[in-house]
Amino acid sequence: MTGQTRRQLRGLFDHGCVTVNDQPCGETFARVKEGDRVTVTLDPHRQYHEKTPEWKSSAFRLVHEDEHLLIVDKAPHVLSVPTTEGPSSKPGNKTLLDAVEQYVSRKDKRAHAHVVHRLDRGVSGLLVFAKRADIASTLKDQFAEHKPEREYLAIVMGELKKEHGTFRSHMATAANLDRYSTKTPIEGKAELAITHYLVDRGLKGATLVRVKLETGKRNQIRVHFAEAGHPVLGDPRYGKSLGPHPRWRSRRMALHAARLGFTHPVTGKAVKFEAPLPEPFEKFIAECG
Repeated sequence: MTGQTRRQLRGLFDHGCVTVNDQPCGETFARVKEGDRVTVTLDPHRQYHEKTPEWKSSAFRLVHEDEHLLIVDKAPHVLSVPTTEGPSSKPGNKTLLDAVEQYVSRKDKRAHAHVVHRLDRGVSGLLVFAKRADIASTLKDQFAEHKPEREYLAIVMGELKKEHGTFRSHMATAANLDRYSTKTPIEGKAELAITHYLVDRGLKGATLVRVKLETGKRNQIRVHFAEAGHPVLGDPRYGKSLGPHPRWRSRRMALHAARLGFTHPVTGKAVKFEAPLPEPFEKFIAECG
């Protein structure tokens, strides 16, 4: 009827050119019945390009994007970057970096996502990726100097005695790759780790805490709270000593990167982002608050 290609026809639907009984029809597969009036209105000299479908990924939710960087809300159980060993090394197992790369290459096949920092596999929340290597380098310098504001929300086992506090230790790696604290550096191999916390609210058999990192070492929050006798709920590595909380039914860890702030590497402006509390957290707080 229109002489258009299939792609152009989908563009007509996307741009509101098709109505059924004077109501816009945005679905090419919509059913019509006898007596329906279908109207197509178009400018024959215009190209109605099909709109790019909304991006959906099980690995992340897009929080912000500009021409220089992306902010994503990472899902739990997703590795941030590929590793030489473990699940991500197996064919078909995608990482967050894979998913973000796939997203940025939709419009430009030459585009890439560059890693700036990471989250543990079981942790959800905010991460920044750069679209160019030089921008990633600038952002990494900020993280190396501990300039970005990073706040996590964690639900930990038991009741903390102090409303606020700081964990400070040198963190080393055992032969099985577990992390642990030492009071002094071991031949320069232990890294200084500083974690600040503030109690948000007490819960039945647990505590919701706000955690700010002064340093960002692997497993830092998990190790510090576990060594203090308050492991993060659902932590499969450092939370075994006290066993599971009877009301934490989720398979994920109760640790979420909720806020991220830094200086934009191009504009020089301070930017801040927030990720909403995950549903398992909300359910647990409602039940145990």
